[in-house]
Amino acid sequence: MKSTAASARPGRVETTGYSDESYAITARAVQFDWTDVPLEYIPGEAYATHFWNVMHLVLPEGERAMADVFARALPLIDDRRLHEEVVGFVGQETTHASSHEGFRDYLIAGGVDVDPIMRRIRYAVGVVFGDHGLTGRAGRAWLNERLGIYAAAEHFTAVVGEWLLDNSEFDRRGVDPTMLDLLRWHGAEELEHRNVAFDAFQYVDGGGFRRARTAVIASFGLAVLWFTTAAHLYRGDPGRRRFRVPWPLAFARASRRHLIPGLSFLFVQLGLYIRPGFHPSSMGDIDKAVRYLATSPAALAAQP
Repeated sequence: MKSTAASARPGRVETTGYSDESYAITARAVQFDWTDVPLEYIPGEAYATHFWNVMHLVLPEGERAMADVFARALPLIDDRRLHEEVVGFVGQETTHASSHEGFRDYLIAGGVDVDPIMRRIRYAVGVVFGDHGLTGRAGRAWLNERLGIYAAAEHFTAVVGEWLLDNSEFDRRGVDPTMLDLLRWHGAEELEHRNVAFDAFQYVDGGGFRRARTAVIASFGLAVLWFTTAAHLYRGDPGRRRFRVPWPLAFARASRRHLIPGLSFLFVQLGLYIRPGFHPSSMGDIDKAVRYLATSPAALAAQP
C-alpha cells in the first residue's frame, strides 16, 4: 500500500520508508452462511463469544460512519495513489459493515436483546460524531478531527486483525469455522489496509497534537463501548447459568486463555501510535493478510 502522499505536501510526515508495500486495496465479495452456527460459537466460553459479538453490533454502524467521513475527505486528496487507496478502503469498510450486520440479524433471531446497544452506537456515530451541519473552517476542522479519531481506531483494528490471524488457540478450541472465517477475513483486510486511514489523515491534516489527542479519544471510546457492550450481552445471555462469574473475572479468564486480547494491549498500542515518527507500516507482516484473503472460504464462495 505504498503512498508518497504524506511526503508530497509541505509540513507532512515523511512516509517514503515503506516503499516495499504496494498492495492494491479493493473491496472483495464474500458470502457467509449462518445456518446452524451456534450462538456460543466459542465452545464453553460465553464471555469470549460476547466479546467478539461486539463486532457484529457496533462495527456496522461505526464502519459506515467512518466510510462516510473518508469519502468526504476524498476531494481534499489530490495524490492519485492515496486517492485510489481511500476509495478501496471505503469499499472494504462498507463490505465489513454488511457482513457483520448479517450475523447481527442472526443474533436477534436467536433472542439476543440488542436494542439498547443499537440506540447507544447510533447516538454516538450519528449525533456525537456526526457532521453537525458545520461548514467553512469549522466544518474542515471537525472533518480533520473525525479523520484523526477514525485513523487511530483503524490502528487498533489492524493490530487486533493480526492477533486474530495469529491466534492458534481458536483452532484448538474448535471455534465455529464460519465465524472464525468472518473474524479472520475481517482482520486480514484491516491489516491489509492498515496504512490508508493514517496516510489520509496525515495528508489532510498531519498535526502531531491532533493525532495524539484523537488517539486518546478513540482508545477511550472504544474501550468504554466494547466493555459495556460485552457486559450487557454477557449479563443478558439467554443460556446464562445462575452462578456465572462476574464479567470482569470472565474477561481476565478469557484473556489468560488467549481467547481475547489482554487489557495491556490498549495502552501499549496507544503509546506506539502517538510516538513521533510512527507509521503503521512498522507493524507486523502484511503478507499473512494477503495469504489468508486468497484462501478465505467466504471469499472463495462468492467467486463466480
